[in-house]
Amino acid sequence: MSSTNGLVCFTNCLLPLEDGSLVEKDLWFDENRGIILDAQKTFYLRRERPDKVIDLGGNILSPGFLDIQINGGYGFDFSVYGNDDEAYRQGLKMVAERIVETGVTSLLPTIITQEKSVYPKLLSLLKPFSTPTSATLLGWHAEGPFIDLTKRGAHAPAYLLPATDGFKSFEEIYGAGNLVEGEDWVMTDNGNPAVRLITAAPEVPGVMSALEEVVKRGIAFSIGHSVASTDIATEAVQRGARLITHLFNAMPQLHHRDPSIIGLLGASPHLASPTAITAQLPCTFTAEPVPLLELPEAHGNNASKGPVLEHASEAFEHANVLTRKPTLIATKPPRSQTKPQTRPTLHLDKGYVADMTFERPYYGIIVDGIHCHPNSVRLAYSCHPDGCILITDAMKILDPNLKDGVHEWRDGKRFVKEGERLYLEGTTTLAGSVVTLDKCVRNFSRFTGCSLGEAIKCATYNPAKCLGIEDKKGTLRPGAHADFVILDRQGIVLSTWVRGKEVWSKAA
Repeated sequence: MSSTNGLVCFTNCLLPLEDGSLVEKDLWFDENRGIILDAQKTFYLRRERPDKVIDLGGNILSPGFLDIQINGGYGFDFSVYGNDDEAYRQGLKMVAERIVETGVTSLLPTIITQEKSVYPKLLSLLKPFSTPTSATLLGWHAEGPFIDLTKRGAHAPAYLLPATDGFKSFEEIYGAGNLVEGEDWVMTDNGNPAVRLITAAPEVPGVMSALEEVVKRGIAFSIGHSVASTDIATEAVQRGARLITHLFNAMPQLHHRDPSIIGLLGASPHLASPTAITAQLPCTFTAEPVPLLELPEAHGNNASKGPVLEHASEAFEHANVLTRKPTLIATKPPRSQTKPQTRPTLHLDKGYVADMTFERPYYGIIVDGIHCHPNSVRLAYSCHPDGCILITDAMKILDPNLKDGVHEWRDGKRFVKEGERLYLEGTTTLAGSVVTLDKCVRNFSRFTGCSLGEAIKCATYNPAKCLGIEDKKGTLRPGAHADFVILDRQGIVLSTWVRGKEVWSKAA
């Protein structure tokens, strides 16, 4: 039953705040305009009360979840274009309309490395999009091709590229028209196609020089599929990088002498000043594959043949670590090129931490208990709780209703699904994630010991703030879109609402 005046009140519920706390409070929204209201202003200025009141029985009323890294779902792969525009559009629509059952109300379809001629057609179809009953597609996440060969995961090595001409290389690959920020790109009126997030390796030639222009365009830059040292990774953040792509996966592991990209989570004020980082180390790049073992297959068109290792090419890399051709050859700069360091003033105040001009980046993390050990998840969150963003990095086989067993993939290959684990048939090779974002939220609370409200923040407010859309998505602020997921107190999705309309509910 609709409200006669369009005003609706959710009552007897817990609201997650932006600091991760849960408070018992009513929430008003306008179902006609699809926005959250300031209850006091509405009552005192409009002199109206909601005609419709919904008692949530003490359950949690959360902002809708945002998944900013997802490769597909329900049998559809965002990175595969079959020369049929309408079939691709229908696939996007199908995923957007079905994924709401997991509490996701906004997502960034992720496109992995493609042959360069495929990008113009594929990306022209990825416009911001929604239907009255679907999650919102916010644009797209470009993962590659400017990534490191040895940390490519499932990306086809033949298609990896350096950004030889800096930002012009980005425009050449993605299209200049896709690198322009719209006036209000979270308003889904089937607007222009747009890149909203780029994953690249800052040590790849030309990427660092392009980074600042990427950020000026309102595009979030993420460090990923990279062998960057801590110095290079820190410089990338100082130039505007805001995110680390799937932390711990497709990057060097933590080492006490050079903690690499992971070290950004614990950035020391001793080193984090803009004047404390040495000049970028000179490096050389090669896109030549190392034919020591069978190379993994990419998701995209014209992919090389071989087993798939979705961000799990560690076995390949470890086997070849002593013989492969490196992509990065770094030399220490002469002392004369080293910029002077500034150190924080020593103090005697217990519990006080020196102010830092360096803002630590967000980090995406796959919390399926497989890609990252629970101890690693807790370690990252304990180090930098405000930066945590839960992602699925899910494959086309994502479907919470899919039973365990053998399932067809493509090119004659098949998956074996065992719970959250996904293998290539006949191997023990992980073939990507099938975890849903609501399951990530529940896992995260269990793995870290944090409250459910704090876990919800990592799937709502944090990803929205990383993308710069926290006034519209991932929040319960007045004026934000009325995108909600109603959860019980164990984090189970009971219903999902998009722009003030219920689009999915759990069967009784």
